[in-house]
Amino acid sequence: MQWRQVHRWLGLWAGTLALVAGVTGLVLAFFPVRDTWQAVQAEPGLTVAVVAQRAADRIPGIEEIRRLPSGDIVVYFFDGGQARASRIDPASGQALGDYQASAVERWVRNLHRSFMLNDPGRLGAAAVALAMLLLTLSGTLMLVRRLGGWRRLVSERIRGTTAQRIHGVSGRTLVLVLALSSLTALYMSATTFSLIPADSGTEPDVVSAPAEQPDRAAESLPLLQALSANSLRKLNFPAADDPEDVWTVSTDAGDGWIDRRSGNMLAWQPAATTRILYDWVYALHTGQGLWAWALVLSLVGLCIPVFWVSGLLTWREGRGRVPRLADNSPARRADVLIFVASEGGTTWGFAKALHDALVRNGHVVHTAPLERFQAPGSARQVFILAASYGDGQAPAHAARALDRIAGLATGAIPVSVLGFGDRQFPAFCGYAEALDRVLRASGWPQTLPLECIHQQSAQQFGRWGTVLSEALGERLTLNYVPRIPPTFSLELAERQDYEGGGVGPTAILRLRWQDRGLFARLLGRSMPNFKAGDLVGVVPPGNPVPRYYSLASSFRDGFLEICVRRMPDGVCSGFLYGLKPGDCIQAFIKSNPGFTLDASRHPVVLIGAGTGVAPLAGFIRANARKTPMFLYFGARNPDQDFYFGTVIRRWLSEGRLSALCTAFSRVKGGGGYVQDALRRDADRLRTLVSKGAVLRVCGSRPMASGVVEALNEILAPLTLSVHQLRERGRYAEDVF
Repeated sequence: MQWRQVHRWLGLWAGTLALVAGVTGLVLAFFPVRDTWQAVQAEPGLTVAVVAQRAADRIPGIEEIRRLPSGDIVVYFFDGGQARASRIDPASGQALGDYQASAVERWVRNLHRSFMLNDPGRLGAAAVALAMLLLTLSGTLMLVRRLGGWRRLVSERIRGTTAQRIHGVSGRTLVLVLALSSLTALYMSATTFSLIPADSGTEPDVVSAPAEQPDRAAESLPLLQALSANSLRKLNFPAADDPEDVWTVSTDAGDGWIDRRSGNMLAWQPAATTRILYDWVYALHTGQGLWAWALVLSLVGLCIPVFWVSGLLTWREGRGRVPRLADNSPARRADVLIFVASEGGTTWGFAKALHDALVRNGHVVHTAPLERFQAPGSARQVFILAASYGDGQAPAHAARALDRIAGLATGAIPVSVLGFGDRQFPAFCGYAEALDRVLRASGWPQTLPLECIHQQSAQQFGRWGTVLSEALGERLTLNYVPRIPPTFSLELAERQDYEGGGVGPTAILRLRWQDRGLFARLLGRSMPNFKAGDLVGVVPPGNPVPRYYSLASSFRDGFLEICVRRMPDGVCSGFLYGLKPGDCIQAFIKSNPGFTLDASRHPVVLIGAGTGVAPLAGFIRANARKTPMFLYFGARNPDQDFYFGTVIRRWLSEGRLSALCTAFSRVKGGGGYVQDALRRDADRLRTLVSKGAVLRVCGSRPMASGVVEALNEILAPLTLSVHQLRERGRYAEDVF
C-alpha cells in the first residue's frame, strides 16, 4: 500500500475521531492560558517553609499544598469533615476561593482522553494519536513528492484547488507541531498503561522517630527553608493521627522526606529521568505551564477541523473526476488499450472521451490505470495518457509503472503517449516524457509522437484527436466534456471596442455580478473572490466546453474585466463579442496560482503582446502599494490594438506603473516586436533581475518563445536563464 492510500484511508476512517480530539484539544488549550493569566504568583525568593507556615496559620486541617503549572498555589484540607481545596495568596496564606475544575472542563478533558469510555476509550485515543502521526508522515511525504523534493517543502508555492491549497499550506505550516502532539499523546498513553514508567516507582521506607518533643512548625524545617516556592510541586503535611508519618516534599529537582519532630531530612531522591521526560511530554502536549505554547496548540486544534474538511473535499473532488467507463472490455480481448496515470483524476476525463470514441467506431477497448500496463496479442494500438505530478514525477498510483514498462519484453504493438501538465512547472509533462523515452529506447513503435497538453486544454486535445484520426485512417470524434463547477451569472455593464490591428476585432468587456438579493449584500461584496491573472471560464449557450480568459481585475475592483478577440468560427469568442450591455453570461472562476502575483516589494517585469496584456493590466491596477512595475507591451498598431492604453498611461502618471516600453510591429519606426523592446532595454532588465525582480509573460506561444530567447541572451552575463528563474518561482507565463 502506498503512502497516498495510507493517508486517504486513515483520514477517512480515523478522521471523525481525530476531529473530536482536535476540537477538544482546542478547548483544553484555552485553560492553561486562562489559568496563567489568573494565577497569583509567588514573589521571587519566597521559600516553601514560609508559604506552608502562612497557609497553616490561616487554614486549619491542611493536608497538602500543590503548586500548579500555572503558578497558582492550592491547599487541600478538611473543613468539618468535608474535603475542600482552595487557592491561596502565597504572600499572606489567605484563601482566595475554592479551587475546582468546572464541569465543562472535566467533561471536555474526559472526552479528549478517553471518548467517555474509560480504558477502552483510552486505547481508542491512543489509536487516533497513532493515526494522526501516520497521517502527518504520509501527508509530508506526499507533499515533498508533489513539490519536487525536501528543499522545496518550505519555499515552493502549493498549487491546486482551494481545498488542496488549504490542506497543503496548513499541513506544511503545522507539520512539526502535529507530529509532536501525536508523539506526546502516544507517550502519555504508554505511561497510562504502564508500558513506559512515568516516575522512579520506588519510595524510601522512612518514618518519624518516636520522641517526646512536639512536631516542628513548617517554617522551622531546614529543607523547606532551602527550597524556593517556585520550584514546589507538592508538600504533604504529616497526618495528625499517625505519629510515624513524615513531611513529604516534591520539587522539580527531586523529592525529600523530613522527620516531623527533629526536622532532619530522612531521605532525598533526585528526580528520575523518566519523571523529567514525562513532565516535558505532558507540558508539550497540554501547554500546562507554557501559556505561549498553549496558544500554538490551540492553533493546531483549530487546524484539525480544517484538515478534515479540506481533506474530505479533496477526496471527493478526486472521486468526482474519475468517470464511469461503459463497455470496458477485458484486456485479453481488446484491440485497443488505454492506460492512465492521473494524480487528481482529471486525466481520466480525457481517457473516457478517447475510450468512448473508439468504442463507437467498433473497437474493443480496455482502459485501466498505468500500473496495469500490458500489451496482449489481441492489441493493435496502445495509448498512455499520463499526467505529471510536482516536478515531473509520476502520479502516486503509477510510481512503479515506469520500471514495469522498462522490464517488459519489447513488443510490435504501437504505443503512443499523450502527456498532461502545467507549463508553470519547470518539468512540464516530465513524467510523460520519461515514459516516451523508455518506450522508444526499448524499441516500441508509435502511431503518434509524444504530444503534451497544457492545463487540460480541450482545444489541444481536440487537435490531437484530429491528427489521430488521420493516423488511424478513421473518423474519430473526441467528445471531451470537462466537469464544470457551479456557474454564476454576469451582466455586461460596458464595453470598449478595438479594430484589432488586422487579427480580428477585439473588445474589453466589463461585467458585473448580478444582484443575488439581500444575502449577497449582507456579505459585503457582490463578486466571488478572484485575483488579476486568475481565469474566468465562460460557458457559451449550447456548448458544454468552457473557454478560459485571463482576468484584468480582482474582486476588490467590484467588476470582472476580460479582453476578447473575435476568432474566425470561434464559438465562445463570437458569443462574447456579440454581447450588448445588459446581456448575461454564465461563468465560473478558475484560480491560476502559478501566474498570479503575491504581495512583494521586489520589482515586477510584465511582458505581453496583444490581448495578453489583460492580466498584466490587472496587476498594474492592483498595485496600490506602488511596487516598482515595468511593462513591455507589443502590438501591431497603437491606434488599433493598444488595449488598455488609456488607463495604462494614467496608471503610469499615478505611479502604479514605473515605466512603459512599447513595440508596434506594423508601424514604421514602431520598434518591432516586444522581444526587440526587451533587447533595447537589456541593461535595465539585468539590473532589475539582479535586484530580485519577478517576471510575468502573457500572450501567444510564439511570442513567449521569442521572449524566452531574448531574455536568455540578456541574462547570460548574470549567468542566469529563464529556466533558473522559473525554478525559483520568479518567472511564469500564461500562453495561448
